[in-house]
Amino acid sequence: MENTLRGILLEVGNLSVPVTAIGSSDDLFAVGLTSFATVGVMLAIESAFDVEFPDSLLVRSTFTSIDALASVVLGLKSTAT
Repeated sequence: MENTLRGILLEVGNLSVPVTAIGSSDDLFAVGLTSFATVGVMLAIESAFDVEFPDSLLVRSTFTSIDALASVVLGLKSTAT
């Protein structure tokens, strides 16, 4: 999952540092993720993992790190079954 999330961030995150230089708990906003880019990240995650973000998860804390994104995806997948 982490590799897929890193690929998504590489493609649509518009980050200021290489994705390989980001730790899984590093603040994505500190490395250039913008609120605009989070929309693309969200759409790519929905497509890649066949999940849908509810409005309640469309907050900054959802997108703060790769770990946070992975946790959200796992939660969405567990509630989808």
